[in-house]
Amino acid sequence: MTTPSDLRHSTGPLRVDGGRLWRSLMELAEIGATPKGGVRRLALTDLDRQGRDLVVGWLRDAGANTEIDGAGNIFAIRPGRDPAARLVLTGSHIDTQPSGGKFDGNYGVLAGLEVLRTLNDAKVETDKPVGVAIWTNEEGSRFVPVMGGSGAFAGVFTLEHLLQQRDVDGVSFGDALRRIGYAGSTPVGGRALDAYFEAHIEQGPVLEREDKIVGVVTGALGLRWYDCVWTGQDAHAGPTPMEARHDALRGAARFVDAVHALALRHAPDGRATVGFMQVSPNSRNVIPGLVKMSVDMRHPHDELLATMDRELRDAAAAIAADLRLECDLQQVDHFPASRFDPSCVDAVRAATRALGLSHREMVSGAGHDAIYIARVAPTSMIFVPCKDGISHNEIEDARPEHLEAGANVLLHAMLARAGA
Repeated sequence: MTTPSDLRHSTGPLRVDGGRLWRSLMELAEIGATPKGGVRRLALTDLDRQGRDLVVGWLRDAGANTEIDGAGNIFAIRPGRDPAARLVLTGSHIDTQPSGGKFDGNYGVLAGLEVLRTLNDAKVETDKPVGVAIWTNEEGSRFVPVMGGSGAFAGVFTLEHLLQQRDVDGVSFGDALRRIGYAGSTPVGGRALDAYFEAHIEQGPVLEREDKIVGVVTGALGLRWYDCVWTGQDAHAGPTPMEARHDALRGAARFVDAVHALALRHAPDGRATVGFMQVSPNSRNVIPGLVKMSVDMRHPHDELLATMDRELRDAAAAIAADLRLECDLQQVDHFPASRFDPSCVDAVRAATRALGLSHREMVSGAGHDAIYIARVAPTSMIFVPCKDGISHNEIEDARPEHLEAGANVLLHAMLARAGA
């Protein structure tokens, strides 16, 4: 196994160029920049195309061979000495939330780019090929399912299912992908991977609170997503007596509170969130007859997540009966709690220790492409702190030296698998 002490330059173990990494992050962040300093670059929009074009250009300039599959996933591969060897891959995504930040996803892709650039600068030849992936529609904010590209790659759902999904305006995933010119011809999935590593900001407060630089990620919470539709009856806000109403928004409001209470019953590890709601007809003087909303539930133990599912359904049924409403609650996404590959976790842990970085082991509370890739390849993740633990927010921030440190861990974890 290659260790950081095996690959050195004049000042110690081989290291990335942190300034170059930061400049790349800031240049990408200009595409879809928001007034508050964040980024709005939704999947398969013109801004996503511009971001892809920029990063693909950088990857090609680094000498990587690029391929695009039918889900729009991009693979940039630096050949190794053994053309038959399995690929050591890293990556993440560059689509963002509607009010997202500069680092979520973007850091993982550009840290991978920086690994390739660093290997080129040091003229390091690896035994196995190393590569960078840009996964399509990780955020799930425009198209469901979340982590769409990596899910199709891992066979969680079919490419046909993904391409048929529509956004709130009725545009299909497939049409949007073709329109921006990233519907590739490479087959989806089936690529032989030796390992997959993903660098990411933590998106939580633990590392910053404990003054640790690196999170060695051993797995991730299980997740269930739901779409919920409350149906009552539109009616005039003035003439309709309170006892005669079938107020869909009242049912939705009670359900929001029930979702919050459910998570508290499963503290400290349970999570439950309502993050999306549409009220119809959304008029000041009309009792709402229809409400559409989402529920996001998470827990590190699958059996307790299943218990939360039952409690959620019971709460919806009880509220609907009490308020004389109809409630359609449908699970739209689910993945079980993940346990990452011990050998990949060991590679991250060893690189962190050899580089002398403070660290802790942790489980990811967020969903990432690594969770799906872990189903088809040995996988682990590397976390670095973000300011105040804030993410999915325009004020999302991270320190350049922390991002550099995480990229150095990524570099040496990949070299441990790829050989040099």
